[in-house]
Amino acid sequence: MTAPLNKRITDPAAFGKVAVLLGGWSSEREVSLDSGAQVLASLKRQGVNAHAVDVNRDNLLLLKNVGFNRAFNILHGAGGEDGVVQATLEVLGIPYTGSKVLASALAMDKLRTKQIWESAGIPTPAYRLLDDDSDLDEVVEALGLPIFIKPATEGSSIGMAKVENLAQLEK
Repeated sequence: MTAPLNKRITDPAAFGKVAVLLGGWSSEREVSLDSGAQVLASLKRQGVNAHAVDVNRDNLLLLKNVGFNRAFNILHGAGGEDGVVQATLEVLGIPYTGSKVLASALAMDKLRTKQIWESAGIPTPAYRLLDDDSDLDEVVEALGLPIFIKPATEGSSIGMAKVENLAQLEK
């Protein structure tokens, strides 16, 4: 049984120094900055020694040197949700929130996720992976219209589009 989300932290000092990882380098940076500010404020209200860390490729490896004991990962998109930051934190020996490396990498890749679901017999809507050589007439025939297009490795609906005809799909 899990604790309620609104349960108060009874011993904030037990967490040590917590890095709230936010920002990052993905197209979802702004979403992460907003989410991170909310998480940071909540942790501080509960007395946790939490600090914002606007993550980039240079400062991530310094987390251990600065004395962080834990990381609250609120990064979105590439780098933050795809296993990259998780792997770095594991190498550094810093416990973190969220899924581990493999689960993060698979969940961020929509094609691989669908393939795993299909292999396990989990129902998933029909799809096609599109590239420059895709037969778009076949795609429309197979899937029907409207079709929703989404990049295979983006999140937060970035790059998503509703396609209602072949001309829109060609774009």
